[in-house]
Amino acid sequence: MKNRYLLITLVTLIVLSFVITACGPTAEPAPAPAPVEEEEVAAPAECTNYVLVPKNLGNPYFDTGNTGAQEAAGELGITVLYQGSATADASEQITLLNSLIAQQVCGLAISANDSDALVPTGQAAMDAGIAVVTWDSAIAPAGRDLHINQAELEGIGRVQIEMASRLAGDDGGQIAILSATSTAPNQNAWIEVMEEVLTEAEYANLELVEVVYGDDDDTKSYNEAQALFTKYPDLKVIIAPTTVGIAASARAVTDADLIGQVFVTGLGTPNQMREYVKNGSSPEFALWNPADLAYLSVYAMHALAIGEIEAQAGATFTAGRLGQYTVQDDPDLGLNVLLGMPFVYDGDNIDDFDW
Repeated sequence: MKNRYLLITLVTLIVLSFVITACGPTAEPAPAPAPVEEEEVAAPAECTNYVLVPKNLGNPYFDTGNTGAQEAAGELGITVLYQGSATADASEQITLLNSLIAQQVCGLAISANDSDALVPTGQAAMDAGIAVVTWDSAIAPAGRDLHINQAELEGIGRVQIEMASRLAGDDGGQIAILSATSTAPNQNAWIEVMEEVLTEAEYANLELVEVVYGDDDDTKSYNEAQALFTKYPDLKVIIAPTTVGIAASARAVTDADLIGQVFVTGLGTPNQMREYVKNGSSPEFALWNPADLAYLSVYAMHALAIGEIEAQAGATFTAGRLGQYTVQDDPDLGLNVLLGMPFVYDGDNIDDFDW
């Protein structure tokens, strides 16, 4: 009997232990593993850093261009630096461009000092994903995406011969050309057109006696003009298709007291030529607006860099206050965008412009 009671007591205790355990606090479940945070992927950087590269610094023409470039930059919300070498030298320009490529800028707008020498550098920039446009003076088509053409080649060359003919008068006479560097592609192309236009019957009374080069240096251009006076006493007109050369030539005519005997024409800016238009040494000259040219170049460069357009004929884009433009393909010039025709400045309109 005693053993039976012991057995019952033992069983009761075992049951009670299970009941107490079952009624006790429930164990908290193990915490779920913390979610693994995905690494944030940075958004691609916007294209905001560009560079406008002139042939050389300290040139009023390119400085005016930079004014237009900065206007466009402000409208687009981007930064456009203005960087160049002190002299119009292709080697120095290539060194600068290689440095800018290494900095991985978004785009380059270049006025080339040598059309062919800059091709490998332009190709390197494009291979690095940098938009490359040229303005004022083109790199050969293989070395850039687009060229921003200031005016039609034939129009620029022809207007300079037309002005020279008017200044020489009905009897015509000897004319000379004072260019920039001997390798400047735009200068050489315009000179070729001028030489072709001179073969026309209308200009048979004009004799091109020499082409000289002032290297876009004021002092050298001035000296070259003086040398032309000495070498050709019957010289009637100097054509200078360069803003440095035309001002230096007009100053040389003024200093030599040859106003009315030798006339200067070509391509210049209103502010630098105003004095010479009014004193008669350079009664008329032509140019597009370099501020508009660089303004258009920045818009085109930015449109290429952000993928708004591709470098192909027929692509269209809007360039701020200048309106809409279309990319053209020219057999010689390649892909280009045309700003417009040159404008003739003279005594009747020179004071309407201030740049």
